[in-house]
Amino acid sequence: MRARALPALALPALGLLGAAVVLAGCSPSGADASAAEADPNAPITFATTPLGDDPAAENPIEAFAALVESETGREVEIVDVPDYTAVVEALRNHHTDIGFMSGFPSALAVNTGEVDSLVAWPGDDSPVSTCLVLDDSPLRSFDDITPDTVVAFADPASSSGYFMPVAALHDAGLEKDTDYEALFSGGHDMSFTALKEGQADVACTSTMFPTMAGQGNAMFPFEEGETRSIGESASMPVAVTVLADQQLADDKREILLDALPEIFTEENADELGAMMEAMQGTEPILEPDAEIFQPFVDVAAIADVDIPDLSGS
Repeated sequence: MRARALPALALPALGLLGAAVVLAGCSPSGADASAAEADPNAPITFATTPLGDDPAAENPIEAFAALVESETGREVEIVDVPDYTAVVEALRNHHTDIGFMSGFPSALAVNTGEVDSLVAWPGDDSPVSTCLVLDDSPLRSFDDITPDTVVAFADPASSSGYFMPVAALHDAGLEKDTDYEALFSGGHDMSFTALKEGQADVACTSTMFPTMAGQGNAMFPFEEGETRSIGESASMPVAVTVLADQQLADDKREILLDALPEIFTEENADELGAMMEAMQGTEPILEPDAEIFQPFVDVAAIADVDIPDLSGS
């Protein structure tokens, strides 16, 4: 069952975790939430950001929901929210049970002390992000970027679409809004649109997207050879996490801890698509300590996001 999509909210880029998101009709809040979640038949609610607008494309979110329903015996309600920040706020305000997010927004969420990391998949040693140009671009490497170069980023809370490529550009001696012009497109697919239409010279994104070239996938609207990379980022200590409301009922927590490692396996890879690819083939860590997110602090500082010491109080 899919809950109604929510309107986009005006959320500050750097105050990523400050605004309250009202998800009317999704789940009760406060004391009522605890009572509702004690019901063994209560559905599992899952907050997610849109993965594209192509109605003909297979939706891994729908596949994920179906697999959770099959594995747990619980109905799953998908709640569409506009961005990563809204996922975190939905969890903090006890409107949804779980959310699926990449490393940096997960680190920000866990650092509030109000959201749990239920399951985490460590990153492998491969680059997380790549910065793409059109094949006929005069840019050959980061060295060719100038203050007039427009670099498109997906979302100010995106790991592969902002934090990691900003760090890579920093390591190359390039600072945002000084050595290049930053453009926040609103999503990976929108960055590609900006690149294709000449609104951006460079689009920094996840390394998984160029593998979709020539497949007619609306998320990456290029044929093979139409784009090329001028630089890549480092790897990440955490690729993906499933975050959870801290008031998640014990029975839901137990069945999800049992179910999620069984769902994200190779036999379901085709159905889960990009969700499975994002995990980089690593083994899950159940209920990881906050210290696993500590390496994100240095990179966040480069991106002008202040994350206090995650291992502190």
